[in-house]
Amino acid sequence: MIPCLGLAKVILKKGKTQIFRDGSPMVYSGAVDRIIGRPPPKSGDVVLVADGTEKPIGWGLYNSVSMFCVRLMQLEEDAIRDPTCALNMERLLEARISSAVDLRRSLGLPSADTNAYRLINSEGDRLSGLIVDIFADVAVIASSAAWVEKYRQEIQFLVSKVNGISHIKWRPSADILKEEGLDISEHKEPASPCSTVKVMENGIVYLVSLEGQKTGFYADQRENRSFISLLSKDQRVLDLCCYSGGFALNAAKGGADNVIGIDSSGLALDLANENIVLNELNHGKISFVKGDATTFMKGAISENELWDLVILDPPKLAPRKKVLQSASGMYRSLNALAMQVVKPGGLLMTCSCSGAMTQSGMFLKTIQGAASMAGRKVTVLRQAGAACDHPIDPAYPEGQYLSNYLLRVA
Repeated sequence: MIPCLGLAKVILKKGKTQIFRDGSPMVYSGAVDRIIGRPPPKSGDVVLVADGTEKPIGWGLYNSVSMFCVRLMQLEEDAIRDPTCALNMERLLEARISSAVDLRRSLGLPSADTNAYRLINSEGDRLSGLIVDIFADVAVIASSAAWVEKYRQEIQFLVSKVNGISHIKWRPSADILKEEGLDISEHKEPASPCSTVKVMENGIVYLVSLEGQKTGFYADQRENRSFISLLSKDQRVLDLCCYSGGFALNAAKGGADNVIGIDSSGLALDLANENIVLNELNHGKISFVKGDATTFMKGAISENELWDLVILDPPKLAPRKKVLQSASGMYRSLNALAMQVVKPGGLLMTCSCSGAMTQSGMFLKTIQGAASMAGRKVTVLRQAGAACDHPIDPAYPEGQYLSNYLLRVA
């Protein structure tokens, strides 16, 4: 049993308890009936979460401002099995981070040819709001919850103890933290001693910018990038929205005849071009061009230019459910153009990193709509998501965000 110790109790509405008993970690304010406790709990306080009869379901961290009133940290059954962590955030953090390290080791990470991977994947590692990516000897910690900021010192200390870590880069998500009641816009993070780090993934070397998008590198596509290298021998390959060239580099390493990567970010392409040199690739066979993917594809269609293998990995077009309709129109248009630059019988790997799109189940329907629009016929050869170091808690399916389809385009 979780000891009460005079803690405030967040009482759930009737009919709203089962989802949390099943393990969903986010107690939204609409599920709360009342809060018992004098004085009332403050943001960051440990609280009990209980059903209508006031029987505890578990404990978590309270937030008076966020739409997520409590982030559940431990269920009652967990506390019975492991009472050492009950109501003790420091011990719980130590146990969960240690468990995350053990899981990655069991997945063979890091390895002799891969030292870029995700160590903590928020709800998937039962630490909602905390992401940690490892890039060689640098740990990038992305914070998107008020509790993560509160326990910053403890988290940094525990991550710094992970074998091989020499530097820590803290990256708070200002917009999300604002919704959590924290305004960090005035707060400046101390400058890192290094702005870039060299990593290896499946034997390919990448220069990662620690100021780049998200945590600086998309480790989630590791297995999909590797798959591209198997398909590329003697092929003409086009990598659209290529960022620092992950898919393009794998295609070149896989023996592609010619590879071109397109991105609108000059900074991303600076990294991509450095990655050509780092991997001692032939500049005659791989190149990167700054430009808008839509404009580039329209130009290629007008020139009747076709590729054997096309990768389309656009940025997040549907950050929220309310823009899903307009985003699906953008995905449809992009994919219709991409299909028109694939030679008949060629392959298209198309991706969506929008959680709203993936969870809606609409992406495949959108792809089919794109095929009709392009006057092409597609068949699905492979369906994938994020790499295995990005675990998903089935009690929190919202953690599933990446969709990756390999299509044959006739």
